[in-house]
Amino acid sequence: MINTVRNTVMAVLNKDNNGYITPQEFNLFAKQAQLEIFEDYFYDYNHWVTKKNGMYRHHMRQSNSGYADIPKQLAEVIDTFSLESGALVYAANVFTLPTDWYDLITVNYNSIEVERVSHHKILNLLSSNLTAPTASYPAYALNGATAALTGNTITVYPTTIITGVTASYVRYPLDPNWTYTTLSGSPLFDQTATDYQDFELPASDQTTLVLKILEYAGINIREPEVTQFAGTQEAITDQKEN
Repeated sequence: MINTVRNTVMAVLNKDNNGYITPQEFNLFAKQAQLEIFEDYFYDYNHWVTKKNGMYRHHMRQSNSGYADIPKQLAEVIDTFSLESGALVYAANVFTLPTDWYDLITVNYNSIEVERVSHHKILNLLSSNLTAPTASYPAYALNGATAALTGNTITVYPTTIITGVTASYVRYPLDPNWTYTTLSGSPLFDQTATDYQDFELPASDQTTLVLKILEYAGINIREPEVTQFAGTQEAITDQKEN
């Protein structure tokens, strides 16, 4: 899909001699566009779940199956980025999460689901023997970035737990990389390159990818017409979907 997207972007840019973006610039814009769409899946999923629940609350029986299936369709895309980690590495009283994690689904200790709590709540829980987490009912808190921590760690309670912790999580999509060889001074698509990486989004997002990349390209080459065109088309697409 990435070559089709790039060809479309270049065709729009070349149509009115609006400028040129290098393969490196395209890959940079493609990464950002994919990340935006990826994050929108979570927002859209929550939006449609809320909308669907609102329909039921107001007895809107006319809701058709298409609307009813949208949360499922969004969830299916998100599920393609779901992974199970191996045992998390323990050091200095914390467990390190996978470097590609975007959102934690569950944390488990020897097949027991670990409850997620805030740092404020864990302090309250630890203040009493009656509420303190145990090996049978463990808890964890996500650590923020500090001078000592990177923000990719969790603390599991009780702190006697130092092994057997795993995580189910949603990972970030891999960075797209349009790879090429140079022929007569021009880049020629080469998907046999070892660092080639296509978009990881479904084909239905192709148009949105093109429009978002065009927005970035228009800003980069200082062509407001390109940015305005892409933004207008994207707004029309969003209005149709909502």
